[in-house]
Amino acid sequence: MKYIFDYLVFIGRFQPFHLAHLQTIKIALEQSQNVVLALGSAQYERNIKNPFLATEREEMILSNFSEVDQQRIKFVHVIDVYNDEKWQKLVKSLVAEVVEDGAKVGLIGHFKDHSSYYLKFFPEWKMVELDSLAGSISATPVREAYFRGEIQLEAFPQGTIEFLRDFQLSDIYKQLQHKYMTQDKTNLN
Repeated sequence: MKYIFDYLVFIGRFQPFHLAHLQTIKIALEQSQNVVLALGSAQYERNIKNPFLATEREEMILSNFSEVDQQRIKFVHVIDVYNDEKWQKLVKSLVAEVVEDGAKVGLIGHFKDHSSYYLKFFPEWKMVELDSLAGSISATPVREAYFRGEIQLEAFPQGTIEFLRDFQLSDIYKQLQHKYMTQDKTNLN
């Protein structure tokens, strides 16, 4: 099969990984030999907005793909630096570590709202712009439902559902759920 790209980069927090993320990666796998998932907020601290560590998100994501496709998905862990220029350089340097010199690299994503401005930071990567997928799923409301004890089955692929169910049994989940139930919920995006 002839692919348009050697690598397509998909940037996101994937907190948690939902059906629109899955659809995006499937589209990327149709167009590219490999997909690089740049996992944002990859620092080693948990909070309501970022409950899952980068390694847990890798596990959650890969559980939804065949072994063959798993081999085509690469990960880079992007910590929050709160400076657009430094963040852009960090993403580029991390991606450069997993792609070969001379590889044709693109960026796949969706301009959802003002928070998607970062997609314009990589003009050297050809943009594959997607329309809104899977009923415009947003991670924030499904994450909030999760901390209320619900798993919105219609929002997630099977591997994510199993991961979320297992995670609900952990002490970490119980601590985060308690924080969610007792905190001001005005800034959870």
